[in-house]
Amino acid sequence: MQRETLRIRLDDGREIEVTRVRDPRARRIRLSVSERGARLTLPLRASLTAGDAFLREHRDWLATQLAEHGSALPLRRDTTTALPLRDASHAVHWEPGRYSHAQLRDDGTIVFAAPAQAGPDALRRALREFYEAQARADIARWMPTYLAGLPRPPSRVRLKVMSSQWGSLAPDGTLTLDLALVLGQPAAFEYVLVHELCHLIHADHSRAFWREVEARCPDWRDARDYFRDHGRRLKGDLHALLNA
Repeated sequence: MQRETLRIRLDDGREIEVTRVRDPRARRIRLSVSERGARLTLPLRASLTAGDAFLREHRDWLATQLAEHGSALPLRRDTTTALPLRDASHAVHWEPGRYSHAQLRDDGTIVFAAPAQAGPDALRRALREFYEAQARADIARWMPTYLAGLPRPPSRVRLKVMSSQWGSLAPDGTLTLDLALVLGQPAAFEYVLVHELCHLIHADHSRAFWREVEARCPDWRDARDYFRDHGRRLKGDLHALLNA
């Protein structure tokens, strides 16, 4: 398949990237949106002009879908003025620095320091390290509350970008959590942690498993509803910012 990146300006002034793919299996022009962004698929015989016209005609639909999947724009020095964290938008202050890194101030401002020559990859790595540090701080604060009632602690905790799941527990006890969790409600993040820890007691989703979850997180249904309503946006925001 042939791929290239287009840029289109929406009616609200935002400029977004759309991946244009020529797919020999496609039978018609199609526009889709996922946590990885917008995609315009063209059959082999479709002209680029027809594809561009289709994209322009569906800008309103595209804007609506992007709002559901994620509202963050790609990370850019000085242009990015706010970043999501713990279900809030935090103002970003850019300043020069010897190396690229971000830090959360007591007033809620995120200070992003970077040398003048730092490129997009360096900025994204710094942002990922910042989000990982914030997520690990939350996990370290919550974990002791739940360890006492477990047969054993997890062997280790990993944070990664996950396409569909929010967490998993491997047979060796490795607990993996989606990094996008740190962008949303802390209570929802804590529920996912509890959910995976309870798999150390029951490896399935039996009634006994859900009784363990209920005992530790009585409001777990609220978290489940939160992910149903906002999950795609969280994953979309993380992807847009980290270009994962």
